[in-house]
Amino acid sequence: MASSETPTQPLSSSQPGRLPAWLEAMRPKQWVKNVLLFAGLLFTQDQQHAPLHWVKAIAAFFLFCFLSGLTYYVNDLLDVEADRQHPKKRFRPIASGRLPLGVARVMAGLGIPALLVAARLLEYDLSGWPAWKFFTAASLYLVVTLCYSFVLKHLVIVDVLVLASLFVIRAVAGAFVINVPISEWLLLCTLLLALFLGLSKRRGELVALGSASPTRAILKEYSLPMLEQMITIVASACVMSYTLYTFFSKSQNGQSRPYLMATIPFVIYGLFRYLYLSHKKGMGEAPEATLVEDKALLVNILLWALVALIVLRL
Repeated sequence: MASSETPTQPLSSSQPGRLPAWLEAMRPKQWVKNVLLFAGLLFTQDQQHAPLHWVKAIAAFFLFCFLSGLTYYVNDLLDVEADRQHPKKRFRPIASGRLPLGVARVMAGLGIPALLVAARLLEYDLSGWPAWKFFTAASLYLVVTLCYSFVLKHLVIVDVLVLASLFVIRAVAGAFVINVPISEWLLLCTLLLALFLGLSKRRGELVALGSASPTRAILKEYSLPMLEQMITIVASACVMSYTLYTFFSKSQNGQSRPYLMATIPFVIYGLFRYLYLSHKKGMGEAPEATLVEDKALLVNILLWALVALIVLRL
């Protein structure tokens, strides 16, 4: 039996153009998800934001990038043997042995507490120490992620719901760090969009496997027809919820913002474009890559953000 400290087969310890193993193990491509921390800042543009708010929002973004990165350490340490049997995951730094297990354990064990301390320090402003809201959100993100890595990722449907909840926590944390309210409608839209991406990812994983046997037991609990139905339901609910949000959204002084409805076409196109890429181009397995690598989708997202920013500042 192979040692738990080394891969079952020798793998290249270095490849040209690769990131350092410790950084690659944090999966920087996944950091795009943390852009949701700017949602609170974007959708409160009718308020006056001091430069400090922008600084804190950017700092919170990077804090969540490193916090989520270290939780990937924990996940990969738990899955190291299964990853070594996977055709793609066996090249990950921890599974391949490029990042030793002992080093990964120390970095996670020291880094996570340090980031939680930084989360509390980030809440300080000139008026003093507010409630522990951002720290609580960061801690909740950590707890939910660890519960997912240890237990919840093995529970069908629950696994996707938990991943979607992490997107909501990001949006809430972004509002907490600059001490602004965030619309319940926006949280609902975030949840539904995250479910859409999560279910599409599961579908993409099944399609990529083809007739091969899944290396993860949870994939055996899903089927393409079931996922197709779920995706249809969630996509429809996402469009309806966002539309209702634009109808009922109000500014800080209670005035309606009807021009926000101008952003609806971008949401519809984005969902349809993603379905097209998933079904016709086989790009659903990695949502974080699809969102930034497809030029049409990326331009659509940027236009949506630009139009929303203009409307909210009217």
